[in-house]
Amino acid sequence: MRIFPVGLALFILIPIIELYVLIKVGSYIGALSTIGLVLLTAVIGLNLLRHQGISTLNQVQAQMQRGEIPATGMLEGMLIFFAGAMLLTPGFVTDTVGFLLMIPPLRKVIALWLLEHSGWIVKVQTHTTMRDNRQQERHTLEGDYKRRDD
Repeated sequence: MRIFPVGLALFILIPIIELYVLIKVGSYIGALSTIGLVLLTAVIGLNLLRHQGISTLNQVQAQMQRGEIPATGMLEGMLIFFAGAMLLTPGFVTDTVGFLLMIPPLRKVIALWLLEHSGWIVKVQTHTTMRDNRQQERHTLEGDYKRRDD
């Protein structure tokens, strides 16, 4: 599937859907109330963005200090950035997407799904062995590699 036609369709459809929803909501609660609600969601979104961003940054730093590769945390950070952009975009549909991405367990599931389906992740299998009455774990990394001779 080509990404450009999908992106173009979203670029055209999302503003149309947003306008439709804004007009419908405005007809029920009034124009000023609708504008106020859009501004309120932007302010709440900025606060969530700041809090979630700092929390994710701390997690990534902790993973790096332990010598782990923070692929999930970094992708979660990109999803938080995307969620912030959605929350700052006027409209209720984009706000819904932004608020959903601000839910940490849901964001983690989306990040893992994206990593697994992008080919960027190296799956780690854990093998447990018993040695001297102590349980030890070995990690086997599976993946493909290419040798580049420069």
